[in-house]
Amino acid sequence: MSHSIPEDRIPVIVGVGEIVDRPKEITAGLEPLSLLEEALKRSEADSGAKLLGDIGSLDVVNFLSWRYRDPEKQLAERLGIKPAHLYYGPVGGESPIRYLHEAAQRIARGECSVAAVCGAEAQSTATKAERAGLTPPWTPFAHDVEEPKRGAAFQKPMAVKLGVFRPITVYPLYESATSAHWGQTPREALQESGDLWSTYASVATENPNSWLKKHFSPEQITTATPDNRMIAWPYTKLMVANPSVNMGGALILTSLAKARAAGVPEDRIVYAWGGASAEEPRDYLIRDQFFESHPQNAVLKAIMDLAEGDGKKFDAIELYSCFPVVPKMARRTLGLGPDVQPTVAGGLTFFGAPLNTYMTHAACAMVRKLRDGGKLGLLYGQGGFVTKHHALVLSREAPKKALAQDTSVQAEADRHRRKVPDFVTEVGGKGKVEAFTVIYRGNGEIEHGVAMLRTEDDRRTLGRIPASDTQTLAHLQSMDRTPVGSLGDIVTAEDGILEWRVA
Repeated sequence: MSHSIPEDRIPVIVGVGEIVDRPKEITAGLEPLSLLEEALKRSEADSGAKLLGDIGSLDVVNFLSWRYRDPEKQLAERLGIKPAHLYYGPVGGESPIRYLHEAAQRIARGECSVAAVCGAEAQSTATKAERAGLTPPWTPFAHDVEEPKRGAAFQKPMAVKLGVFRPITVYPLYESATSAHWGQTPREALQESGDLWSTYASVATENPNSWLKKHFSPEQITTATPDNRMIAWPYTKLMVANPSVNMGGALILTSLAKARAAGVPEDRIVYAWGGASAEEPRDYLIRDQFFESHPQNAVLKAIMDLAEGDGKKFDAIELYSCFPVVPKMARRTLGLGPDVQPTVAGGLTFFGAPLNTYMTHAACAMVRKLRDGGKLGLLYGQGGFVTKHHALVLSREAPKKALAQDTSVQAEADRHRRKVPDFVTEVGGKGKVEAFTVIYRGNGEIEHGVAMLRTEDDRRTLGRIPASDTQTLAHLQSMDRTPVGSLGDIVTAEDGILEWRVA
């Protein structure tokens, strides 16, 4: 270790705690605040030292399963602490990694000596209670607190009208564009997704904190059945995040000096080496293309610089896995093959997706992995629709240099951005498919298809494919050749919405 960094400015993770709640009775289910409190107590116990009372920085990941007024203040009150930095953040799957990184930076600046990051959801219990017409005996739901802004709030009216404003329908657009760009047939792309997801499932079976502990073969994952219905082409239910879970996770960070003074055993200590962040415009229709993400590339390349420029130097990796396209893109940027071990926790389908806080659990799993002999760990989190990206490198080895305070690689991401096509809602003539999906109903029937199109003058629009247009839908869902790049006619339907049909 470099002797130039004082030990009270070297941030380390010393405690991790998780709780999974599977109540026998709905009313016995724990609320998110209780899950948080328990996860924090477990993380303190894990550290082998008394640290909760000294927390000077507390970040709470956004909840969506229950609404509270100032949950971060309520949690601090339950713990009997008054941290100088107390934060409850916005929606975003990358946020746990950002909070861990920022907490480490605070310790490196000497602003606090103990920090905690935690998140929890009780969506499974909340949903069951609602269906049963029960009100769980929790902190009363804060009806007067505004619902957090999510993806739809930032999208164009036409995207909302056509149903492509939720993660479940936007990620398939990236799936179709990337696989075409990589020269894959849809069949090859689906096979890669199935193989990758089967690997996530295998890891989840070994993780004591995961929700679904069941091995699934690639075919079981990619084949649509009544139990594994199509959600949005080409994704089945087993290829998407599963938010119906009850779980909480927490991590405690401190300085190396404080850890040693408090008696934390050396074998519990994991160092934060550094990280990077960048983002795309919130409105996905004003991005230049959909076969790569400039912010994702910039973040992962910056992270590789911490590992001698080689993605293969990471022997423990967590690639965010809300949908298969994300780790498929990330592994290519990192220069890793299809045999990559992409997770330490088990992924958002199988471990479970407590909405914004999955990466809290991935970080807990990463700390355990490094304590068990892993050398260099990469945590890559992502939020929105391939929108917000944050990665962090952890290691059992002390860093050679002080933690950097400026970690945005936004300028590098923006430098690669090409011209963005104008978006139009009134147009005719020919349209070329840039990306597409087909949206399914709960009963397995097609609702409609949606094609993102480039017009003859290279502007961008969206076109609906009605369920009755079986010829165009068959063209879009061909397994043997991608429809991306194919031409068809743009027409205006009776309800004024643009439709696309194969020429």
